[in-house]
Amino acid sequence: MLFALPFYSVRDAVTSRSGEYASYPIRNPVKSLGGNRYRTETLQQEPPMTLAPDPKPILFFDGVCGLCNRFIDFVLKHDRHGRVCVAPLQGATAAASLPEEIVRGLDTVVLLDGESWHIRSSAIVRIFWKIGGPWSILGTLLWLIPKPLRDLGYKIVARSRYRLFGKKETCRLPTPAERARFLD
Repeated sequence: MLFALPFYSVRDAVTSRSGEYASYPIRNPVKSLGGNRYRTETLQQEPPMTLAPDPKPILFFDGVCGLCNRFIDFVLKHDRHGRVCVAPLQGATAAASLPEEIVRGLDTVVLLDGESWHIRSSAIVRIFWKIGGPWSILGTLLWLIPKPLRDLGYKIVARSRYRLFGKKETCRLPTPAERARFLD
């Protein structure tokens, strides 16, 4: 049986109190005629990497769909920490960020989360997870349903959404309080 031991490198240390990067002596064995001797070297710690903050997930929706607009109202109301931004599929952000066939179709919500994007029921489930609270439990319960069944239910609702919830002439305009979370 193999055991994994933690490996600590020179870079695991902290900087000095003055804010400069500390140097650390390292003992390197040197083979010589007289046996094992150690040579001491001083290595400078590299500056810490600064990572760019992760962009907020973007929820793309059909801007003229009544059901989609109600879902966006729900997300904006329950996402009290502002974790999710929203943009219509008809906007410039969607055209620049998503594959053309998704933007052209306008039959699904899309969640762009970092480098990956999720569509249909997977996007809805992940939005529930992002909102948090009791909605994350609902997202987990929905996730337990097999994806083909979830997507089938999503497609049935999507086919009849204009008939059941109406279609608007123009995209939804954000209120002044919501403007920071709308990208288009």
